[in-house]
Amino acid sequence: MMVAPTRLDEVMDALRSIDDLELERDVPAGPFCTYRVGGPLAVVATATTPDAAVALAQVLADHPVPRLAVGNGSNLLVADGGFDGVAIHLAGSLSDIAVDAAVPTRMTAGAAALLPRVARASVAAGLRGFEWAVGVPGTIGGAVRMNAGGHGSDMAAAVRSIDHVDLATGVRSQRPADDLDFAYRHSNLGADDLVLAATLDLDTGDRESGEQALREIVSWRRTHQPGGANAGSVFTNPEGASAGRLIDESGAKGHRIGSAEVSPKHANFIQADDGGSADDVMALMRHLVDLVEDRHGVRLHAETRLVGFTADEVAHVQSGEPS
Repeated sequence: MMVAPTRLDEVMDALRSIDDLELERDVPAGPFCTYRVGGPLAVVATATTPDAAVALAQVLADHPVPRLAVGNGSNLLVADGGFDGVAIHLAGSLSDIAVDAAVPTRMTAGAAALLPRVARASVAAGLRGFEWAVGVPGTIGGAVRMNAGGHGSDMAAAVRSIDHVDLATGVRSQRPADDLDFAYRHSNLGADDLVLAATLDLDTGDRESGEQALREIVSWRRTHQPGGANAGSVFTNPEGASAGRLIDESGAKGHRIGSAEVSPKHANFIQADDGGSADDVMALMRHLVDLVEDRHGVRLHAETRLVGFTADEVAHVQSGEPS
């Protein structure tokens, strides 16, 4: 969907009156995602308070232009052609973390809070149940939306409720976890759902053992997963199988298309070169889907959030059954 420049200018004019909201035009997507590639974001609106985020949502409800919530971008790929709309970024007090004084096993974390920081804060507060998140480079908001997880746990195991605003209506609400339809790497939150904060119910723990668990998880991740410009696991695991193993057994480890390469360390990771191309990453995803289907009769499903690509490109890599 191409948006006329005049429409974006109208939205910018309406947004300029909002306190604690920063606006930029034509910003490269690379700094907003862990692949470090991608074309321009037409408008980036950074809200630094919940009130600013709600006011932003209310303006967008009156101006039907494309919008995109962008956290740490650890599960996001924006095409080289960019995104022709308003990218919503949260910062400031929306990254605050607090333990409930009345219920010491309960924490609230702003949507912009990074998962490793929340994990470490939980252990420092003598809590357990969120250590797994220390190795996940996302934000609370994005993690809730995709029910991020690892090391035998996920967001669904901890989330009590979320503070949320509907970008289509501008209405803010509190939603209990039971309303979110959590499943493996899934919630019912969609493109118009903007998480502002999540309240977590955890267990009483021992700080020393919690810190040891953090060290072990960080060490495991460094040993088994690649660093560099990637977005973690590309494909969900098919039922009863491992996506990485299927790709590896297809002979694709180390395979390259342009500036994108299947990690030699872990076949379910794609790494992008410095200054590389998001379209190359997509081309490699498509190649892997076709290769694994040809070799194993299994069609992989990419868990990556894909923005700015054609409907055919997205369907090609996400038509497999998500596990």
